[in-house]
Amino acid sequence: MFQGMHYVYEVYKEMSFSKAAKNLYISQPSLSAAIKKVEQRIGFPIFDRSSTPVQLTNLGKEYIRSIEIIMDVEGSFQNYVQDMQNMQVGSLAIGGTNLFASYVLPPLLSRFSEQYPHIRVNLVEANTTELTEKLFSGTLDLLIDNQTMDPAIYEKRFFCEEHLLLAVPSHFISNQPVRNYALSAADIRKGRHLNSQIPPIPLDFFQNEPFLLLKSGNNTRTRADKICHNAHFSPCVKLELEQQITAYNLSRYGMGISFCGDTLICHVPEEQNLLYYKLDNQDAIREVNFYFKRNRYMTKIITEFLNLI
Repeated sequence: MFQGMHYVYEVYKEMSFSKAAKNLYISQPSLSAAIKKVEQRIGFPIFDRSSTPVQLTNLGKEYIRSIEIIMDVEGSFQNYVQDMQNMQVGSLAIGGTNLFASYVLPPLLSRFSEQYPHIRVNLVEANTTELTEKLFSGTLDLLIDNQTMDPAIYEKRFFCEEHLLLAVPSHFISNQPVRNYALSAADIRKGRHLNSQIPPIPLDFFQNEPFLLLKSGNNTRTRADKICHNAHFSPCVKLELEQQITAYNLSRYGMGISFCGDTLICHVPEEQNLLYYKLDNQDAIREVNFYFKRNRYMTKIITEFLNLI
């Protein structure tokens, strides 16, 4: 019943027979015929071909869930075999959002590749929702994120503690009366914002300034909303964005104030056009962790990478 499942899964990923056929290096008619055989064995269609792009039928959705379980088992066994080969071959798939994929993971992966040149590393960049789905299905081995994930499904390895700060364009007039609160990028790199003697900023000093917030559902946005609510402050939202790094870059060019983590500020070039302010709220502090699926076989490759960090 699951013969030919890799063909089905490729069409599901691409939602296109032509793209899937190209990825699989076979002709589209051959791919269509192979999937038709699978559907005939099952007795029901997997794909609704009347829509564009093609969609899964209800049975198709269950078939895909079953495929992912099988692929996860296959992957675990393959990892076991790779361990038997003493890390001379194998792969490591790590996912992260734009911030982590662009700034945090590259030096870690570079160090790992230097020590284990025979291991193929795959870096996947996407949003947290997409990455979590890939981690659950077994497509990813590890996911780095600052969002809390279900401990019943995922285990974690602590990476660092992250502190949200207010990033304010330096030319904003509202900076003038609060200069004694302001920190530079160099201050953040030195950890001065962690000093209890550094005062947090009252948010109402910026009540007339535009804010650049992330879209609802994002962990940074959820925390920003709580911080503002607890301060009895309603920001004037100019833009809602997908990525923290985008909000930060727009703040650099003077478009508004953003909530940025010290992880980002410490990894990007020092910015002279921004001033940073400490926030007085527990929601401004969160963990960055590497997550992996609970009860999945832990390879030597994954273990060595986690030991390296």
